[in-house]
Amino acid sequence: MSSVQAISATQPLAQEATGGNSLLNIGIFAVFVVVTMVIVFRASRNTKTASDYYAAGHAFSGPQNGIAISGDYLSAASFLGIAGAIAVNGYDGFLYSIGFLVAWLVALLLVAELLRNTGRYTMGDVLSFRMRERPVRTAASLSTLVVSFFYLLAQMAGAGGLIALLLGITDKGGQAIVIAVVGALMILYVLVGGMRGTTWVQIIKAALLIAGAFVMTVWVLGLYGFNLSALLGHAADVAGDKVLNPGAQYGKTETSKLDFISLGIALVLGTAGLPHVLMRFYTVPTAKEARRSVVWAIWLIGLFYLFTLVLGYGAGAMVGPDVIKDAPGGVNSAAPLLASHLGGPLLLGFISAVAFATILAVVAGLTITASASFAHDIYANVIKKGQVDDKQQEVKVARITAVVIGVVSILGGIAANGQNVAFLVALAFAVAASANLPTLLYSLFWKRFNTTGALFSIYGGLVITIVLIIFSPAVSGDEEAMFPSLDFALFPLKNPGLVSIPLSFLLGYLGTKLSKDENGGKKYAEMEVRSLTGAGSEKAVQH
Repeated sequence: MSSVQAISATQPLAQEATGGNSLLNIGIFAVFVVVTMVIVFRASRNTKTASDYYAAGHAFSGPQNGIAISGDYLSAASFLGIAGAIAVNGYDGFLYSIGFLVAWLVALLLVAELLRNTGRYTMGDVLSFRMRERPVRTAASLSTLVVSFFYLLAQMAGAGGLIALLLGITDKGGQAIVIAVVGALMILYVLVGGMRGTTWVQIIKAALLIAGAFVMTVWVLGLYGFNLSALLGHAADVAGDKVLNPGAQYGKTETSKLDFISLGIALVLGTAGLPHVLMRFYTVPTAKEARRSVVWAIWLIGLFYLFTLVLGYGAGAMVGPDVIKDAPGGVNSAAPLLASHLGGPLLLGFISAVAFATILAVVAGLTITASASFAHDIYANVIKKGQVDDKQQEVKVARITAVVIGVVSILGGIAANGQNVAFLVALAFAVAASANLPTLLYSLFWKRFNTTGALFSIYGGLVITIVLIIFSPAVSGDEEAMFPSLDFALFPLKNPGLVSIPLSFLLGYLGTKLSKDENGGKKYAEMEVRSLTGAGSEKAVQH
């Protein structure tokens, strides 16, 4: 089949995939919701204590938690965004997959085991171990809430674009209703099941996502005689040789090359500082299981990103980049359009349900992380100064916080619907890499590090990252910016990681050196022994 025939034969796909099978898509998604809701209600029977609600009683095994981590990590951006980026930009799109995967080595080697041994429920537990508790917990909680909110906003706003493609709901009012439904389900999962229920939702969603991607990958390769070279050659025939060479997206100017380096640094270092990923390490009973869970996550995530290579080039070859870009969902429509091309309405319905499940599971994980951080760090340890007589009161505050966060994210998602939300994800990773990771690494590995250094690092990283993003081409001065008609882009890079991360490390160092506070070093030996051996760490609660 020639390239012209390939594109002309797929012209009806955009129409076929948008709205023609809405009832089937909704039906399959409803089945997922019903099944997971039953599991969440069953899990809620064992959610009795704060440990159950925040950390699932530390009762999940390494492999179970590894599957859940992969479910948390493989968001709609991973599934739809990367497949679309590869379909349109080829080689440069696949670099996203590499960045996301390599990031787990940082989490495995530097964070997972030490974090599990040192903390109980949140990042604030680790940072406050040898620092002045109230200011550090306040800073850690604020950073957690900021990262979680922007990640939530991106997921909720992204749901609007998916709805336009998968259900054929193109009016803003209809999309707002579906965003509200997704948000309401998310709140229900968190209120009823806590971390235990949310973890099971992540496990089911990860299994569905990887299974769906596997089926489509085998199907695409089968059509090309399981010859990857033949697939790549056809993609090049359709889209041009640019999809096989670097530079289609990030090689046009020197600034774009720097932008990719900045994005890559933020992705690689940001993962180990994402609060909802860090909190997953507490759901296992020991540091050994935390390490096993990361190994499982690396294998599953790596396998999935290999699938995206085939899915992306398959969509480029069979559907065509022009058809994908002209579809209502833009580049995010690559995987659904490929599913429609391969298996018709049934496979499209399944992939649609998986896409919705992906958003639902990720926002549930983010919500419980943000609510736990506020209830445990701010309410229990800052406001109540650790004197909470009734632990159920702390859990009650966490549930109320989850409702508030859910409502705010729904309103934010509706407001941002239709906007370019890529900068929100970039901001979440950049803040995590700038504010959270330097502070965590200094706390775990530098004896001299103190409270002033921690506050300099967290607040400094937070302010620098947000200011640079506001004055970047991601917000204004670019046709793909959030406000394309305005131009106040004073900072040339779309992602600030190249500048904000080194500055945050520097601020943590300067804050420590300029301060005469020596309290940070007094408990360092105890923290070092505990982080390396697990002596005195939170144990599993068996039910």
